Amino acid sequence: MPPSPRTPQPITPDPPYPAMNPLMTQSWLDLAFLHWAADPGDVAPLLPAGTVPDTLDGVTYVGLVAFRMYRVGLLGLPGIPYLGSFPETNVRLYSRDEHGRPGVAFRSLDASRLIPVAVARAVFRLPYMWSRMEVRREADTVTYTSRRRVPGPRGAHSRIVLRAGERIGTPSELEHFLTARWGIHSTFYGRPVYLRNAHPRWPLHRARLLECDESLVTAAGLPAPAGEPVSVLYSPGVPVRFGRPRGRRGGEEAASRVERGTWPDATAARVRFSE
Repeated sequence: MPPSPRTPQPITPDPPYPAMNPLMTQSWLDLAFLHWAADPGDVAPLLPAGTVPDTLDGVTYVGLVAFRMYRVGLLGLPGIPYLGSFPETNVRLYSRDEHGRPGVAFRSLDASRLIPVAVARAVFRLPYMWSRMEVRREADTVTYTSRRRVPGPRGAHSRIVLRAGERIGTPSELEHFLTARWGIHSTFYGRPVYLRNAHPRWPLHRARLLECDESLVTAAGLPAPAGEPVSVLYSPGVPVRFGRPRGRRGGEEAASRVERGTWPDATAARVRFSE
């Protein structure tokens, strides 16, 4: 069983790592965030080694997030227009490691470009799946469709239709918890890694869910969602930078900063970004 986290790092609306040298750049556009409450006991066995479910008031969440990936670039090079741009839909969980770092853990990431899927699986060891996908926008209504090709289960699918509403001036504690995530917990050949990211503060909008027909959550090994999502959000998107993976040493440095009270607050962490 993983150890209990040290002093938890706070969840801030702005990134705590704004000055890192990027390993990878990309933009996430036209995002739909759907979330269901989940029992931490159901989630815990599915998380990477060394992590535990992150909870808010004793509850954790399962996220189904659909969007357009735009111009993925590596090592400071310009983003790739065709291979680096594609629809994606992921199933994600909320996690903390033994150093108190909050993050997300992906159970699946469906994408429509075969070469990026193969590279992400081989190089980053992330559970990408090759799928037939489309994101279509008509006025304020966005439709996301996905049907898995390989690996299986073949035919796992999702169809999400939502109508974007007004922008949220001050997101709630839950909305920050579900979206302000500045790292990915994963494993690399059996070793835990933490992949940091940074981007401007999320522009979040209310959204009305018009349709949701999906089997990606159960295909990811989770119980079927019970009822309607407890949170439905839309965002027009943000430019994103990913830093180099960090392991145990980086976690110890971050945990020490939290314990000393030198972890950056939201104001100190704010940074300018450009497309």
